[in-house]
Amino acid sequence: MEKAWQILKPDIHLVEKLCRILKCHPAIASILVNRNIFSSEDALNFLNTSLRHLGPPFTIKDMDAAVERILTAIMHREKILIFGDYDVDGITATTILLEFLRSVGVQVSYYIPHRTNEGFGLKKNHISDHALPNGINLIITVDCGSDSHDAVEAARHSGIDVIITDHHIISDIIPPAVAVVNPKRCDCPSGFHDLAGVGVSLYLLICLRKKLRDINFWQDRPEPNLKSYCDLVALGTLADMVPLTKENRTLARTGLDIIGRTHRPGLKALMEICKTNKHAVDTDDIVFGLVPRLNSAGRMDHASTSLELLTTRDFETAEKIANSLNKMNQNRRRIENKILIQVNHHLKKNPHLLRKSTLVLAQEGWHLGVLGIVASRIVKKYFRPVVLITTADGIGRGSARSIPSINLYKGLSACANDIENFGGHSMAAGLKIKAKNIDKFEINFENTICRMAKPDDFIPKIFIDCILDFEDISDKLIDELESLKPFGMGNNEPLFMASNINVVSSTMVGNNHRRMVLSQRKGRTEKTFNSIHFNIDPDTSLKKNFDQIAFRIRWNRWNGRKTAQLVIEET
Repeated sequence: MEKAWQILKPDIHLVEKLCRILKCHPAIASILVNRNIFSSEDALNFLNTSLRHLGPPFTIKDMDAAVERILTAIMHREKILIFGDYDVDGITATTILLEFLRSVGVQVSYYIPHRTNEGFGLKKNHISDHALPNGINLIITVDCGSDSHDAVEAARHSGIDVIITDHHIISDIIPPAVAVVNPKRCDCPSGFHDLAGVGVSLYLLICLRKKLRDINFWQDRPEPNLKSYCDLVALGTLADMVPLTKENRTLARTGLDIIGRTHRPGLKALMEICKTNKHAVDTDDIVFGLVPRLNSAGRMDHASTSLELLTTRDFETAEKIANSLNKMNQNRRRIENKILIQVNHHLKKNPHLLRKSTLVLAQEGWHLGVLGIVASRIVKKYFRPVVLITTADGIGRGSARSIPSINLYKGLSACANDIENFGGHSMAAGLKIKAKNIDKFEINFENTICRMAKPDDFIPKIFIDCILDFEDISDKLIDELESLKPFGMGNNEPLFMASNINVVSSTMVGNNHRRMVLSQRKGRTEKTFNSIHFNIDPDTSLKKNFDQIAFRIRWNRWNGRKTAQLVIEET
Protein backbone atom coordinates (compact mmCIF):
# COMPACT_ATOMS: atom_id res chain seq x y z
CA MET A 1 0.00 0.00 0.00
CA GLU A 2 1.35 3.36 -1.07
CA LYS A 3 1.87 5.83 1.74
CA ALA A 4 2.07 9.59 1.67
CA TRP A 5 5.40 10.90 2.96
CA GLN A 6 5.06 14.15 4.85
CA ILE A 7 8.22 15.94 5.98
CA LEU A 8 7.49 18.04 9.05
CA LYS A 9 8.85 21.57 8.94
CA PRO A 10 9.25 22.97 12.45
CA ASP A 11 9.89 26.67 13.03
CA ILE A 12 13.63 27.08 12.43
CA HIS A 13 13.94 29.86 15.01
CA LEU A 14 12.41 27.68 17.73
CA VAL A 15 14.69 24.82 16.73
CA GLU A 16 17.78 27.01 16.93
CA LYS A 17 16.66 28.38 20.30
CA LEU A 18 16.21 24.91 21.83
CA CYS A 19 19.50 23.75 20.30
CA ARG A 20 21.31 26.61 21.97
CA ILE A 21 19.68 26.21 25.38
CA LEU A 22 19.74 22.41 25.57
CA LYS A 23 23.07 22.02 23.73
CA CYS A 24 21.52 19.17 21.78
CA HIS A 25 21.64 17.89 18.22
CA PRO A 26 19.46 19.92 15.80
CA ALA A 27 17.46 16.75 15.07
CA ILE A 28 16.50 16.50 18.75
CA ALA A 29 15.37 20.13 18.84
CA SER A 30 13.35 19.58 15.65
CA ILE A 31 11.64 16.55 17.19
CA LEU A 32 10.72 18.50 20.34
CA VAL A 33 9.21 21.34 18.31
CA ASN A 34 7.33 18.78 16.19
CA ARG A 35 5.83 17.55 19.50
CA ASN A 36 4.68 21.11 20.32
CA ILE A 37 7.40 21.59 22.92
CA PHE A 38 8.57 25.14 22.38
CA SER A 39 9.94 26.52 25.64
CA SER A 40 13.11 25.48 27.43
CA GLU A 41 11.07 24.79 30.59
CA ASP A 42 8.71 22.41 28.77
CA ALA A 43 11.66 20.74 27.05
CA LEU A 44 13.53 20.19 30.31
CA ASN A 45 10.39 18.79 31.96
CA PHE A 46 9.91 16.47 28.99
CA LEU A 47 13.50 15.23 29.09
CA ASN A 48 13.63 14.96 32.88
CA THR A 49 10.28 13.48 33.87
CA SER A 50 9.45 13.24 37.54
CA LEU A 51 6.44 12.19 39.58
CA ARG A 52 6.68 15.68 41.08
CA HIS A 53 5.40 17.00 37.74
CA LEU A 54 2.06 15.16 38.05
CA GLY A 55 -0.94 17.45 38.12
CA PRO A 56 -3.13 17.74 41.25
CA PRO A 57 -5.30 14.60 41.44
CA PHE A 58 -7.98 16.19 43.63
CA THR A 59 -9.00 18.29 40.62
CA ILE A 60 -10.68 15.21 39.12
CA LYS A 61 -14.44 15.51 39.54
CA ASP A 62 -15.86 13.48 42.47
CA MET A 63 -12.40 12.49 43.73
CA ASP A 64 -13.10 14.01 47.16
CA ALA A 65 -16.40 12.11 47.47
CA ALA A 66 -14.72 8.83 46.46
CA VAL A 67 -11.95 9.28 49.02
CA GLU A 68 -14.37 10.14 51.82
CA ARG A 69 -16.49 7.04 51.12
CA ILE A 70 -13.46 4.74 51.02
CA LEU A 71 -12.16 6.31 54.23
CA THR A 72 -15.49 5.49 55.90
CA ALA A 73 -15.22 1.91 54.66
CA ILE A 74 -11.71 1.61 56.08
CA MET A 75 -12.70 3.00 59.49
CA HIS A 76 -15.80 0.81 59.79
CA ARG A 77 -14.10 -2.29 58.36
CA GLU A 78 -16.66 -2.65 55.62
CA LYS A 79 -16.35 -5.25 52.87
CA ILE A 80 -15.06 -3.74 49.63
CA LEU A 81 -15.31 -5.35 46.19
CA ILE A 82 -13.05 -4.16 43.38
CA PHE A 83 -14.75 -4.80 40.05
CA GLY A 84 -12.20 -4.72 37.22
CA ASP A 85 -12.02 -5.18 33.48
CA TYR A 86 -10.45 -8.21 31.79
CA ASP A 87 -7.71 -6.42 29.84
CA VAL A 88 -4.25 -5.47 31.15
CA ASP A 89 -5.36 -1.94 32.05
CA GLY A 90 -8.18 -3.33 34.18
CA ILE A 91 -6.04 -6.09 35.71
CA THR A 92 -3.25 -3.74 36.76
CA ALA A 93 -5.75 -1.19 38.12
CA THR A 94 -7.42 -3.94 40.16
CA THR A 95 -4.05 -5.14 41.47
CA ILE A 96 -2.83 -1.78 42.79
CA LEU A 97 -6.13 -1.12 44.58
CA LEU A 98 -6.04 -4.61 46.07
CA GLU A 99 -2.48 -4.16 47.33
CA PHE A 100 -3.16 -0.76 48.85
CA LEU A 101 -6.42 -1.67 50.57
CA ARG A 102 -4.97 -4.91 51.91
CA SER A 103 -2.11 -2.88 53.39
CA VAL A 104 -4.60 -0.84 55.44
CA GLY A 105 -6.34 -3.94 56.78
CA VAL A 106 -9.58 -3.77 54.80
CA GLN A 107 -11.65 -6.83 53.88
CA VAL A 108 -11.24 -6.50 50.13
CA SER A 109 -11.94 -8.90 47.28
CA TYR A 110 -12.10 -8.60 43.51
CA TYR A 111 -14.27 -9.69 40.61
CA ILE A 112 -13.30 -9.71 36.95
CA PRO A 113 -16.00 -10.79 34.47
CA HIS A 114 -15.47 -13.47 31.85
CA ARG A 115 -14.91 -11.77 28.48
CA THR A 116 -17.09 -14.15 26.44
CA ASN A 117 -19.72 -15.25 28.96
CA GLU A 118 -20.32 -11.93 30.73
CA GLY A 119 -18.92 -9.20 28.55
CA PHE A 120 -17.72 -5.74 29.53
CA GLY A 121 -18.72 -3.81 32.64
CA LEU A 122 -20.74 -4.06 35.85
CA LYS A 123 -24.21 -5.57 35.38
CA LYS A 124 -27.30 -6.16 37.56
CA ASN A 125 -26.57 -9.86 37.95
CA HIS A 126 -23.19 -9.04 39.48
CA ILE A 127 -25.06 -7.31 42.28
CA SER A 128 -27.61 -10.07 42.88
CA ASP A 129 -25.36 -13.07 42.28
CA HIS A 130 -22.09 -11.92 43.83
CA ALA A 131 -22.13 -8.67 45.82
CA LEU A 132 -25.23 -9.39 47.92
CA PRO A 133 -24.43 -13.04 48.82
CA ASN A 134 -20.93 -11.98 49.91
CA GLY A 135 -22.08 -9.11 52.13
CA ILE A 136 -20.34 -6.41 50.08
CA ASN A 137 -20.84 -2.86 51.38
CA LEU A 138 -18.91 -0.92 48.73
CA ILE A 139 -18.06 -1.67 45.09
CA ILE A 140 -15.21 0.20 43.39
CA THR A 141 -15.10 -0.25 39.62
CA VAL A 142 -11.83 0.18 37.77
CA ASP A 143 -11.51 0.74 34.02
CA CYS A 144 -15.28 0.32 33.60
CA GLY A 145 -18.66 1.36 34.98
CA SER A 146 -19.38 4.67 33.24
CA ASP A 147 -22.39 3.21 31.44
CA SER A 148 -23.54 0.80 34.19
CA HIS A 149 -26.69 2.74 35.10
CA ASP A 150 -28.91 -0.28 35.78
CA ALA A 151 -26.29 -2.08 37.87
CA VAL A 152 -25.54 0.98 40.01
CA GLU A 153 -29.27 1.54 40.54
CA ALA A 154 -29.70 -2.12 41.56
CA ALA A 155 -26.79 -1.81 44.00
CA ARG A 156 -28.26 1.33 45.53
CA HIS A 157 -31.64 -0.37 46.08
CA SER A 158 -29.78 -3.24 47.74
CA GLY A 159 -27.95 -0.91 50.14
CA ILE A 160 -24.59 -1.21 48.37
CA ASP A 161 -22.63 1.93 47.48
CA VAL A 162 -20.72 2.15 44.20
CA ILE A 163 -17.68 4.25 43.30
CA ILE A 164 -16.90 4.32 39.59
CA THR A 165 -13.32 4.89 38.42
CA ASP A 166 -12.99 4.81 34.67
CA HIS A 167 -11.55 6.53 31.60
CA HIS A 168 -13.95 5.47 28.85
CA ILE A 169 -16.24 7.90 27.04
CA ILE A 170 -19.17 8.82 29.28
CA SER A 171 -22.51 10.44 28.47
CA ASP A 172 -23.84 13.58 30.14
CA ILE A 173 -26.19 11.39 32.18
CA ILE A 174 -23.98 9.66 34.74
CA PRO A 175 -24.88 6.59 36.84
CA PRO A 176 -26.30 7.29 40.35
CA ALA A 177 -23.09 6.31 42.12
CA VAL A 178 -21.55 7.82 45.26
CA ALA A 179 -18.79 9.11 42.99
CA VAL A 180 -18.01 8.86 39.28
CA VAL A 181 -14.27 9.46 38.93
CA ASN A 182 -13.78 9.72 35.19
CA PRO A 183 -11.62 12.50 33.71
CA LYS A 184 -13.65 12.28 30.49
CA ARG A 185 -16.71 13.71 32.26
CA CYS A 186 -17.73 16.92 30.53
CA ASP A 187 -17.82 18.64 33.94
CA CYS A 188 -14.36 17.43 35.02
CA PRO A 189 -11.88 20.35 35.17
CA SER A 190 -8.71 18.27 35.69
CA GLY A 191 -7.53 18.02 32.08
CA PHE A 192 -6.46 14.40 32.69
CA HIS A 193 -8.73 13.01 29.94
CA ASP A 194 -5.95 10.85 28.45
CA LEU A 195 -5.26 8.82 31.61
CA ALA A 196 -5.63 5.06 31.35
CA GLY A 197 -7.84 3.25 33.83
CA VAL A 198 -4.82 2.30 35.93
CA GLY A 199 -3.72 5.96 35.94
CA VAL A 200 -7.09 6.99 37.37
CA SER A 201 -6.71 4.27 40.03
CA LEU A 202 -3.25 5.52 40.98
CA TYR A 203 -4.57 9.08 41.32
CA LEU A 204 -7.30 7.74 43.62
CA LEU A 205 -4.64 6.10 45.78
CA ILE A 206 -2.55 9.29 45.89
CA CYS A 207 -5.57 11.16 47.25
CA LEU A 208 -6.55 8.37 49.64
CA ARG A 209 -3.02 8.07 51.03
CA LYS A 210 -2.93 11.84 51.66
CA LYS A 211 -6.29 11.73 53.42
CA LEU A 212 -5.05 8.91 55.64
CA ARG A 213 -1.86 10.86 56.31
CA ASP A 214 -3.92 13.88 57.37
CA ILE A 215 -5.62 11.82 60.10
CA ASN A 216 -2.29 10.25 61.23
CA PHE A 217 -3.33 6.82 59.99
CA TRP A 218 0.27 5.92 59.11
CA GLN A 219 1.58 6.68 62.56
CA ASP A 220 1.59 3.01 63.57
CA ARG A 221 2.07 1.32 60.20
CA PRO A 222 4.28 1.77 57.12
CA GLU A 223 3.00 4.21 54.51
CA PRO A 224 2.82 2.60 51.04
CA ASN A 225 5.33 3.86 48.52
CA LEU A 226 3.14 4.51 45.49
CA LYS A 227 6.17 4.79 43.21
CA SER A 228 6.57 1.03 43.64
CA TYR A 229 3.18 0.63 41.94
CA CYS A 230 4.41 2.37 38.79
CA ASP A 231 5.67 -0.88 37.23
CA LEU A 232 2.02 -1.96 36.99
CA VAL A 233 0.87 1.53 36.05
CA ALA A 234 3.32 1.53 33.12
CA LEU A 235 2.07 -1.91 32.06
CA GLY A 236 -1.58 -0.83 32.00
CA THR A 237 -0.85 2.54 30.41
CA LEU A 238 1.25 1.10 27.59
CA ALA A 239 -1.19 -1.77 27.05
CA ASP A 240 -4.15 0.58 26.61
CA MET A 241 -2.43 2.63 23.89
CA VAL A 242 -3.31 5.99 25.45
CA PRO A 243 -1.26 9.03 24.35
CA LEU A 244 2.19 9.01 25.95
CA THR A 245 2.10 12.69 26.79
CA LYS A 246 2.03 14.67 30.03
CA GLU A 247 0.97 12.46 32.99
CA ASN A 248 0.94 9.25 30.95
CA ARG A 249 4.51 9.76 29.78
CA THR A 250 5.67 10.47 33.34
CA LEU A 251 3.95 7.37 34.70
CA ALA A 252 5.15 5.12 31.88
CA ARG A 253 8.75 6.32 32.06
CA THR A 254 8.84 5.97 35.85
CA GLY A 255 7.47 2.45 35.55
CA LEU A 256 9.92 1.44 32.83
CA ASP A 257 12.79 2.70 34.99
CA ILE A 258 11.82 0.39 37.89
CA ILE A 259 10.23 -2.64 36.21
CA GLY A 260 13.59 -4.34 35.62
CA ARG A 261 14.14 -4.49 39.38
CA THR A 262 10.52 -5.15 40.31
CA HIS A 263 9.80 -7.00 43.55
CA ARG A 264 6.90 -8.90 41.96
CA PRO A 265 7.70 -12.59 41.32
CA GLY A 266 5.04 -12.68 38.58
CA LEU A 267 6.64 -9.94 36.53
CA LYS A 268 10.10 -11.45 37.06
CA ALA A 269 8.88 -14.84 35.81
CA LEU A 270 7.12 -13.32 32.81
CA MET A 271 10.16 -11.27 31.83
CA GLU A 272 12.29 -14.42 31.96
CA ILE A 273 9.95 -16.18 29.55
CA CYS A 274 10.00 -13.15 27.24
CA LYS A 275 13.82 -12.95 27.53
CA THR A 276 13.46 -9.29 28.50
CA ASN A 277 16.66 -7.37 29.12
CA LYS A 278 15.99 -6.26 32.70
CA HIS A 279 18.65 -3.57 32.49
CA ALA A 280 16.98 -1.79 29.55
CA VAL A 281 13.24 -2.54 29.51
CA ASP A 282 11.66 -0.76 26.55
CA THR A 283 8.15 -0.02 25.34
CA ASP A 284 8.43 -2.81 22.77
CA ASP A 285 9.30 -5.29 25.55
CA ILE A 286 6.02 -4.39 27.23
CA VAL A 287 3.75 -4.06 24.20
CA PHE A 288 4.99 -7.09 22.25
CA GLY A 289 6.18 -9.29 25.12
CA LEU A 290 4.47 -8.92 28.48
CA VAL A 291 1.10 -7.46 27.42
CA PRO A 292 0.05 -10.16 24.88
CA ARG A 293 0.75 -12.88 27.44
CA LEU A 294 -1.13 -11.09 30.22
CA ASN A 295 -4.04 -10.42 27.85
CA SER A 296 -4.10 -14.01 26.63
CA ALA A 297 -5.75 -15.18 29.86
CA GLY A 298 -8.78 -12.95 29.36
CA ARG A 299 -8.93 -13.81 25.66
CA MET A 300 -8.53 -17.57 25.94
CA ASP A 301 -9.75 -18.42 29.46
CA HIS A 302 -10.20 -16.00 32.39
CA ALA A 303 -8.30 -12.82 33.21
CA SER A 304 -8.07 -13.76 36.89
CA THR A 305 -5.09 -15.95 35.96
CA SER A 306 -3.09 -12.85 35.05
CA LEU A 307 -4.17 -11.10 38.23
CA GLU A 308 -2.98 -14.10 40.23
CA LEU A 309 0.38 -13.79 38.49
CA LEU A 310 0.71 -10.12 39.43
CA THR A 311 -0.32 -10.63 43.06
CA THR A 312 1.48 -13.85 43.99
CA ARG A 313 4.44 -13.62 46.35
CA ASP A 314 5.72 -17.12 45.56
CA PHE A 315 8.21 -17.42 42.69
CA GLU A 316 7.47 -21.11 42.03
CA THR A 317 3.78 -20.30 41.63
CA ALA A 318 4.69 -17.33 39.43
CA GLU A 319 6.76 -19.56 37.12
CA LYS A 320 3.86 -22.01 36.70
CA ILE A 321 1.38 -19.23 35.89
CA ALA A 322 3.82 -17.48 33.54
CA ASN A 323 4.36 -20.73 31.61
CA SER A 324 0.61 -21.25 31.43
CA LEU A 325 0.13 -17.73 30.04
CA ASN A 326 2.85 -18.33 27.48
CA LYS A 327 1.05 -21.45 26.22
CA MET A 328 -2.26 -19.55 26.12
CA ASN A 329 -0.56 -16.86 24.05
CA GLN A 330 0.79 -19.43 21.59
CA ASN A 331 -2.71 -20.86 21.22
CA ARG A 332 -4.10 -17.35 20.81
CA ARG A 333 -1.69 -16.70 17.95
CA ARG A 334 -2.71 -19.93 16.19
CA ILE A 335 -6.40 -19.07 16.40
CA GLU A 336 -5.74 -15.47 15.36
CA ASN A 337 -3.77 -16.56 12.27
CA LYS A 338 -6.51 -19.03 11.31
CA ILE A 339 -9.17 -16.29 11.37
CA LEU A 340 -6.88 -13.90 9.50
CA ILE A 341 -6.39 -16.48 6.73
CA GLN A 342 -10.17 -16.89 6.50
CA VAL A 343 -10.69 -13.12 6.26
CA ASN A 344 -8.02 -12.65 3.59
CA HIS A 345 -9.46 -15.57 1.59
CA HIS A 346 -12.94 -14.04 1.81
CA LEU A 347 -11.67 -10.66 0.63
CA LYS A 348 -9.79 -12.28 -2.25
CA LYS A 349 -13.00 -13.99 -3.38
CA ASN A 350 -15.00 -10.79 -2.90
CA PRO A 351 -12.73 -7.95 -4.11
CA HIS A 352 -15.69 -5.56 -4.33
CA LEU A 353 -15.61 -5.31 -0.51
CA LEU A 354 -12.28 -3.51 -0.75
CA ARG A 355 -13.89 -0.74 -2.78
CA LYS A 356 -15.82 0.26 0.35
CA SER A 357 -14.61 2.64 3.07
CA THR A 358 -15.30 0.12 5.83
CA LEU A 359 -15.12 -3.63 6.36
CA VAL A 360 -17.84 -5.36 8.38
CA LEU A 361 -17.36 -9.14 8.42
CA ALA A 362 -19.29 -11.72 10.43
CA GLN A 363 -19.01 -15.47 10.84
CA GLU A 364 -20.33 -18.08 13.21
CA GLY A 365 -17.75 -19.64 15.51
CA TRP A 366 -14.99 -17.04 15.40
CA HIS A 367 -13.24 -16.75 18.77
CA LEU A 368 -14.38 -13.49 20.34
CA GLY A 369 -11.22 -13.11 22.41
CA VAL A 370 -8.94 -12.56 19.41
CA LEU A 371 -11.19 -10.53 17.11
CA GLY A 372 -9.75 -7.21 18.28
CA ILE A 373 -6.22 -8.29 17.37
CA VAL A 374 -7.30 -9.63 13.98
CA ALA A 375 -9.24 -6.42 13.29
CA SER A 376 -6.09 -4.40 14.06
CA ARG A 377 -4.07 -6.46 11.59
CA ILE A 378 -6.70 -5.99 8.87
CA VAL A 379 -6.76 -2.24 9.53
CA LYS A 380 -2.98 -2.15 9.16
CA LYS A 381 -3.18 -3.97 5.81
CA TYR A 382 -6.19 -2.21 4.24
CA PHE A 383 -6.31 1.09 6.20
CA ARG A 384 -10.01 1.54 6.90
CA PRO A 385 -12.31 0.96 9.89
CA VAL A 386 -12.94 -2.74 10.50
CA VAL A 387 -15.66 -4.53 12.47
CA LEU A 388 -15.39 -8.28 13.03
CA ILE A 389 -18.38 -10.12 14.50
CA THR A 390 -18.78 -13.68 15.73
CA THR A 391 -22.33 -15.03 15.86
CA ALA A 392 -24.06 -17.69 17.94
CA ASP A 393 -27.75 -18.30 18.72
CA GLY A 394 -28.86 -15.21 16.83
CA ILE A 395 -26.50 -12.84 18.67
CA GLY A 396 -23.34 -11.27 17.34
CA ARG A 397 -20.47 -9.98 19.45
CA GLY A 398 -17.58 -8.17 17.94
CA SER A 399 -14.59 -5.89 18.01
CA ALA A 400 -13.96 -2.79 15.95
CA ARG A 401 -10.77 -0.92 15.13
CA SER A 402 -10.23 2.33 13.22
CA ILE A 403 -7.65 4.59 11.59
CA PRO A 404 -6.36 7.81 13.21
CA SER A 405 -8.52 10.22 11.22
CA ILE A 406 -11.88 8.49 11.84
CA ASN A 407 -13.55 8.45 15.27
CA LEU A 408 -14.92 4.96 15.64
CA TYR A 409 -17.01 5.75 18.72
CA LYS A 410 -18.85 8.53 16.87
CA GLY A 411 -19.41 6.22 13.91
CA LEU A 412 -20.94 3.51 16.10
CA SER A 413 -23.01 6.10 17.98
CA ALA A 414 -24.64 7.10 14.71
CA CYS A 415 -25.63 3.45 14.21
CA ALA A 416 -26.86 2.93 17.76
CA ASN A 417 -30.32 1.85 16.60
CA ASP A 418 -28.79 -1.15 14.83
CA ILE A 419 -26.72 -2.23 17.85
CA GLU A 420 -27.78 -3.71 21.19
CA ASN A 421 -24.92 -1.97 22.99
CA PHE A 422 -21.34 -0.83 22.45
CA GLY A 423 -18.48 0.93 24.20
CA GLY A 424 -14.89 1.99 23.71
CA HIS A 425 -12.73 4.77 22.28
CA SER A 426 -12.13 6.61 19.04
CA MET A 427 -9.78 3.86 17.82
CA ALA A 428 -11.19 0.69 19.42
CA ALA A 429 -14.59 -0.55 20.52
CA GLY A 430 -16.64 -3.62 21.31
CA LEU A 431 -20.26 -4.24 20.40
CA LYS A 432 -23.23 -6.59 20.71
CA ILE A 433 -25.76 -6.89 17.90
CA LYS A 434 -28.61 -9.15 16.82
CA ALA A 435 -27.45 -11.33 13.93
CA LYS A 436 -30.44 -10.32 11.82
CA ASN A 437 -29.36 -6.66 12.06
CA ILE A 438 -25.77 -7.14 10.85
CA ASP A 439 -26.55 -6.50 7.16
CA LYS A 440 -28.45 -3.32 8.03
CA PHE A 441 -25.63 -2.20 10.33
CA GLU A 442 -23.05 -2.84 7.60
CA ILE A 443 -24.89 -0.49 5.21
CA ASN A 444 -25.50 2.24 7.79
CA PHE A 445 -21.96 2.06 9.15
CA GLU A 446 -20.53 2.42 5.65
CA ASN A 447 -22.76 5.41 4.91
CA THR A 448 -21.92 7.00 8.27
CA ILE A 449 -18.16 6.72 7.80
CA CYS A 450 -18.42 8.04 4.23
CA ARG A 451 -20.19 11.13 5.55
CA MET A 452 -17.61 11.59 8.33
CA ALA A 453 -14.48 11.04 6.26
CA LYS A 454 -12.57 12.74 3.49
CA PRO A 455 -10.86 10.78 0.67
CA ASP A 456 -7.48 11.80 2.07
CA ASP A 457 -8.32 10.07 5.37
CA PHE A 458 -7.89 6.67 3.72
CA ILE A 459 -4.35 7.33 2.56
CA PRO A 460 -1.86 6.17 5.22
CA LYS A 461 0.69 8.81 6.07
CA ILE A 462 4.16 8.65 7.46
CA PHE A 463 5.48 11.76 9.12
CA ILE A 464 9.19 12.44 8.77
CA ASP A 465 10.63 14.39 11.69
CA CYS A 466 13.57 15.62 9.66
CA ILE A 467 16.00 14.79 6.86
CA LEU A 468 19.14 13.22 8.29
CA ASP A 469 22.25 12.27 6.35
CA PHE A 470 24.30 9.28 7.51
CA GLU A 471 27.27 11.52 8.26
CA ASP A 472 25.17 13.34 10.90
CA ILE A 473 24.37 10.15 12.83
CA SER A 474 26.55 9.74 15.90
CA ASP A 475 26.60 7.82 19.17
CA LYS A 476 25.74 11.07 20.97
CA LEU A 477 22.66 11.54 18.79
CA ILE A 478 21.42 8.00 19.54
CA ASP A 479 21.89 8.61 23.27
CA GLU A 480 19.93 11.85 22.98
CA LEU A 481 17.16 10.02 21.10
CA GLU A 482 16.88 7.58 23.99
CA SER A 483 16.15 10.49 26.33
CA LEU A 484 12.90 11.03 24.38
CA LYS A 485 11.55 7.63 25.40
CA PRO A 486 9.12 6.06 26.07
CA PHE A 487 7.71 6.07 22.56
CA GLY A 488 4.11 5.37 21.71
CA MET A 489 0.93 7.10 20.59
CA GLY A 490 1.32 10.85 21.00
CA ASN A 491 5.10 10.49 21.24
CA ASN A 492 5.99 8.37 18.25
CA GLU A 493 9.51 7.12 17.80
CA PRO A 494 11.28 9.71 15.60
CA LEU A 495 11.36 8.95 11.90
CA PHE A 496 14.08 10.24 9.59
CA MET A 497 14.65 10.34 5.85
CA ALA A 498 17.82 9.93 3.85
CA SER A 499 18.32 9.89 0.07
CA ASN A 500 20.58 8.09 -2.43
CA ILE A 501 21.26 5.00 -0.34
CA ASN A 502 23.36 2.09 -1.62
CA VAL A 503 22.84 -1.53 -0.55
CA VAL A 504 26.26 -3.00 0.28
CA SER A 505 24.91 -6.41 1.32
CA SER A 506 21.61 -8.06 2.11
CA THR A 507 20.36 -11.28 3.67
CA MET A 508 16.97 -12.60 4.75
CA VAL A 509 16.49 -13.33 8.45
CA GLY A 510 13.68 -15.72 9.31
CA ASN A 511 10.80 -15.68 6.84
CA ASN A 512 10.24 -11.98 6.29
CA HIS A 513 13.00 -9.80 7.75
CA ARG A 514 15.82 -8.39 5.67
CA ARG A 515 19.15 -7.47 7.23
CA MET A 516 21.22 -5.04 5.17
CA VAL A 517 24.37 -2.99 5.23
CA LEU A 518 23.55 0.44 3.79
CA SER A 519 25.85 3.27 2.78
CA GLN A 520 25.51 6.89 1.74
CA ARG A 521 28.16 8.96 -0.02
CA LYS A 522 28.43 12.70 0.51
CA GLY A 523 31.27 14.19 -1.48
CA ARG A 524 34.33 12.20 -0.63
CA THR A 525 32.80 10.83 2.56
CA GLU A 526 30.96 7.51 2.69
CA LYS A 527 29.33 6.22 5.86
CA THR A 528 27.90 2.76 6.43
CA PHE A 529 25.32 1.39 8.89
CA ASN A 530 23.82 -1.97 9.69
CA SER A 531 20.07 -2.00 9.17
CA ILE A 532 17.03 -4.23 9.37
CA HIS A 533 13.69 -4.10 7.55
CA PHE A 534 10.98 -6.04 9.40
CA ASN A 535 7.93 -7.80 7.96
CA ILE A 536 8.60 -7.42 4.27
CA ASP A 537 7.26 -9.55 1.45
CA PRO A 538 9.96 -12.22 0.95
CA ASP A 539 9.23 -12.18 -2.79
CA THR A 540 10.15 -8.49 -3.04
CA SER A 541 13.10 -8.10 -5.35
CA LEU A 542 16.28 -6.79 -3.83
CA LYS A 543 17.32 -3.34 -4.95
CA LYS A 544 20.93 -2.24 -5.27
CA ASN A 545 20.01 1.27 -4.14
CA PHE A 546 17.10 3.31 -2.78
CA ASP A 547 16.14 6.80 -3.87
CA GLN A 548 15.03 7.41 -0.30
CA ILE A 549 14.43 5.55 2.94
CA ALA A 550 12.41 6.34 6.06
CA PHE A 551 14.18 4.97 9.12
CA ARG A 552 14.53 4.99 12.87
CA ILE A 553 17.82 4.84 14.79
CA ARG A 554 18.36 2.53 17.74
CA TRP A 555 21.05 0.90 19.79
CA ASN A 556 21.19 -2.80 19.04
CA ARG A 557 22.12 -4.36 22.39
CA TRP A 558 23.60 -7.85 22.46
CA ASN A 559 25.82 -9.62 25.01
CA GLY A 560 26.54 -6.42 26.89
CA ARG A 561 27.55 -4.55 23.72
CA LYS A 562 25.65 -1.98 21.73
CA THR A 563 25.97 -0.97 18.09
CA ALA A 564 24.08 1.56 16.00
CA GLN A 565 21.31 0.11 13.86
CA LEU A 566 18.84 1.64 11.40
CA VAL A 567 15.33 0.22 11.44
CA ILE A 568 13.83 0.72 7.98
CA GLU A 569 10.20 1.82 7.97
CA GLU A 570 9.62 2.55 4.27
CA THR A 571 11.61 2.57 1.05
